[in-house]
Amino acid sequence: MPFTNIIYEKKDRICIITLNRPDQLNALDPTTYNELYQATLDIEADPDIRVVIFKGNGRAFCAGADLKAMQPSLQKASLAVKYLENCHRTYNAIENLNVPTIAQVHGMCLAGGIELIEACDIIIAAETARIGDQHSARGLVPGGGSTQRLIRQMNFRKAKEILLTGEWMSGTEAYQWGLINKVVPEDQLESAVMEMAQKLAKQSPMASKTIKWLVNKGIQCDLATALRLEIASTAQHVFTDDFREGIQSFLERRKPEFKGS
Repeated sequence: MPFTNIIYEKKDRICIITLNRPDQLNALDPTTYNELYQATLDIEADPDIRVVIFKGNGRAFCAGADLKAMQPSLQKASLAVKYLENCHRTYNAIENLNVPTIAQVHGMCLAGGIELIEACDIIIAAETARIGDQHSARGLVPGGGSTQRLIRQMNFRKAKEILLTGEWMSGTEAYQWGLINKVVPEDQLESAVMEMAQKLAKQSPMASKTIKWLVNKGIQCDLATALRLEIASTAQHVFTDDFREGIQSFLERRKPEFKGS
């Protein structure tokens, strides 16, 4: 399908999704949420894609939800619920993608923007990025997952502070508090992200899929249940072509060539 609010590109097994409303600092409106969701469906249907990068065009990664576009959804509770469910459908689809995802963060990454990167597997940010959840500063409550995901992804008490005060973190501070994987000077951001993407694209798609599923599900379970999931999933993975290729390449002392089956 043609997209108007995102740029959707594929090259060398890497998919790049660029939020493309630079004049609105890539604020998320219903159309953008729908386009992101449709992109996830296409990714799941394309066996050649092995990693996805999310980035923003212009001065910001994403300034959050488009508050003007939200207004029709605020007229009654049922419309508000429908709007929030659409947000969650999109973020959940990103989080549940079978392939690894990377958020490339520069400039502002606020409210709906931080909720988007929380759904990604790896976050790489510029030192100068401004990351936070501004909802409470305007008397709002996060509705896209931050009250649940953020506390699971960084220092618990710092996450509470960020949610309650609406204050921002720099990229460096977000790294120190454990939210992001890597922080770099802004002029090195794109190369750092591409280096990570190329590394992930060489990995076994079947192993990446299983590891990602186990990590995402396991953190929601008690330890005993999570370990049983690991046993079952690992036993099933043994019968994949990627597993056999990994073993054979090790015995033959060569680099593996994974097919994703």
